[in-house]
Amino acid sequence: MNLSSDFWNDLYHTDDAGWDMGKVSPSIKKYIDGLQDKTIPILIPGAGNSHEAEYIHSQGFENVVVLDFAPQPLENIKERVPTFPSEDLICSDFFDYKGQFDLIIEQTFFCALDKSLRAKYAQHMGALLKDPGKLVGVMFNETRKDDKPPFGGSVEEYVEIFSPYFSSIFMEHCYNSHPARDGREVWISLSKQ
Repeated sequence: MNLSSDFWNDLYHTDDAGWDMGKVSPSIKKYIDGLQDKTIPILIPGAGNSHEAEYIHSQGFENVVVLDFAPQPLENIKERVPTFPSEDLICSDFFDYKGQFDLIIEQTFFCALDKSLRAKYAQHMGALLKDPGKLVGVMFNETRKDDKPPFGGSVEEYVEIFSPYFSSIFMEHCYNSHPARDGREVWISLSKQ
């Protein structure tokens, strides 16, 4: 498959992202609700329509960067959340993006990438995080066909991919998934120390 910017742009332009829940992931919402410091730099890469960014913004967090390969989902966010700072909606290839963040939110972006890019993803995530910093969120924990995204995987596979770049790796069955994803997600919390 050619998972180009045009592919993703067309998908979001036609509203054909079947995995888009239309609201913030319950697991990520719970995590955000437990954060006290609303000034920390947060990155949401491969964000798509990013209902997570919308929720985080509504809770008063001040430094949230939303990154996507395609312009259409960023336009969708601008339309839904006109108060979101437009300079923090960045259209860029994740692997070309530079920055330093205390927190990176993973909302199945990893599973949207071709499997050949997974080790490169883990390495780049480690480079984008401050030390200490955390990568948290949800990934699919199931075997899926490899003909189109989202691509699945297992906890064992994920641990092997992330181990070279993160010293603390926590993954568990996601107990508070959206009903459409119940039993299909793993919650991750990774840090560099």
